[in-house]
This record gives sequence, C-alpha cells and structure tokens, in this order.
Amino acid sequence: MRAEQLSTQQHREGILSGSPVALARAITLIESQLDADHEQAHELLESLLPLSGKSSRIAISGVPGVGKSTFIEAFGKHLTSQQHKVAVLAVDPTSMKTHGSILGDKTRMDELSKDPNAFVRPTATGGHLGGVAGKTRETILLCEAAGYDIIIVETVGVGQSEIAVRGMVDFVLLLMLAGAGDELQGIKKGIIEIADGIAINKADGDNLAAAKRAQADLQHALHFLTPDETGWTPKVLTCSGNTKTGLDEIWKMIVAFRQQAEGNGSWKLNRSRQHLVWMEESLNELIVRAAKKSSAFTTIRKELDEKVTDFSIYPPTAALKLLNELRRFF
Repeated sequence: MRAEQLSTQQHREGILSGSPVALARAITLIESQLDADHEQAHELLESLLPLSGKSSRIAISGVPGVGKSTFIEAFGKHLTSQQHKVAVLAVDPTSMKTHGSILGDKTRMDELSKDPNAFVRPTATGGHLGGVAGKTRETILLCEAAGYDIIIVETVGVGQSEIAVRGMVDFVLLLMLAGAGDELQGIKKGIIEIADGIAINKADGDNLAAAKRAQADLQHALHFLTPDETGWTPKVLTCSGNTKTGLDEIWKMIVAFRQQAEGNGSWKLNRSRQHLVWMEESLNELIVRAAKKSSAFTTIRKELDEKVTDFSIYPPTAALKLLNELRRFF
C-alpha cells in the first residue's frame, strides 16, 4: 500500500486551492504507469477540464547551449513581477541506455523555483518524441486549473522534431545565438517555420553587434516563409537572460500575438485542432495499452519481433499482421 493515497476529490481540492504540493502530487499521478492511477487521473482531468484553457501557453525552444534555462528564469521573474502566475514545464531528455534523466532544470532555475508565484516542474521525456514529455498536455491542464495564467514549456532542444510542441501551445518562441551559423538556418524549413517569434539570446557585451546583425538577417529570411492563417508576421528580437534585457519586448510581442489571434478566431481554432490531435493520440495509446494486456497478442508480437530482428520478414508486413490481430479485439 502506497502512503498518502488521495482521493480524486482531495486532489481536486488541493489543486483548486493553489497548493504547489498538491499540484506536484497530481502531476505524479498522471505520469504514473499503474492502471489504477490511469483511471483516477482520467477522472481528475475530466473534472478539471472546464477550469482550464485560459492561460497563454508558450513553448521555448532552441539548441542546447542557447541559454534556455537562464532566459526562462529571467523571463519568468519578469512576468511574476507583473503579478502573473507562471508554471514552467522543463522537459529533460531520457537516456536511451539507463532510461533515467538528470532533471536539472529546477536547480538551474533556483531563483524562479523559490518564487511564490511560480511553479517549476522538471519532467523526463520518457522517450516521447517532439522534445516534450508524454503527459505535457495533461500537466498544462492541471497547471491552468491551479490558477497559473502563463504556462512555459521548455523543450529538450534536439532539432527538427521539436515541431511536435506546436500541437500543445499557442506561441512558439525560438531562442538563437549570433555567430553560430543560425542566421543561415533561417531559410530552412522545420522549427523556424512554426516559430511565432525568434529571440537572439546572449545579446550583451561584445555579442551585441553580432546579435543585431543576426536579427536583421533572420527577419529578412522570414519573408520567404508562407504566412499562416493567423496573419501574424513572426518577429525577431534580441535579448539577454544574463542582463535581463529585451524581456518586456518579448512579452509585448506575445501579448500582441494573442490579441490578433483572438481577434480573427485563429486562437480558438488552434486550441480546437489541438484537442482533436490529443484525442487521436489518446486513442492510439489506449489501443496499444489494451493490446499489451492480451497474452495472445503479446505472444504474436514476440514471434514477429524475432522474425523482424533476424530479417526473415518485411517489417511493414509484420506491422500489418499485428494490425490484423488488433482487429480481433475491437
């Protein structure tokens, strides 16, 4: 028997009271792999759905070394100083060898972690693709129900696969560095294409002039991209997490984006589409989970795994056989 097993109502009351401890416990619940916890998490999230959706959801991405954690701490403190409640979901990569994760973002954001108007939650990806954790959407919902009006998702920063985060947030801010070849990356497709704003970080001291040049180059490169339905033109700004400069300009850009998106209906449309994607991914997850509970399916899967690994069957053919086996359950 696990200690302090809370009822769904107790979890709900704790979250609505704004307790960071209660929020952390609820996130642990939804990340659990136990079937009983899955059922309780589903009940809790369903009851809290009507209380969610009012925040600004912001993804912050960029290659390792761009200074995401330092920037987010400075940006988060800037927002809490304006009476906002900020939740930071910092995603760390999971080791393919040990299946563990360092989860060091809370340590790197020590000052923000101590802020009474901030909540910092480091989470491992668990092997989930797209630079985000498997339960990022659910965690966002919990944070919104707890009263946080700005949700920041710090992605792993692994490259082109980061575009998956687009389906979970309202605004994607891409951090870049000057003089690291990033200016040329501006003309490529991928995460640049889904960024709503770009900030050249570490724009201070001797780097300031180079940052200004990179800003101009990237802004020019963005003109080659096809505008999306929001009608928003991505902007390129400069900032420094170290000197805490450019933070207010970035926030004003995000506010302007929301005002424009709400005004033309694209804000609500984006959220609606995200929920459809969420439903589709949940369906796939439920199918896989149901299949794993079947001893017959597990046996066939093991047999096909062996045939695939010894090159005696075409992998797509094996997948089709598994699909046909799944059809027997539904």
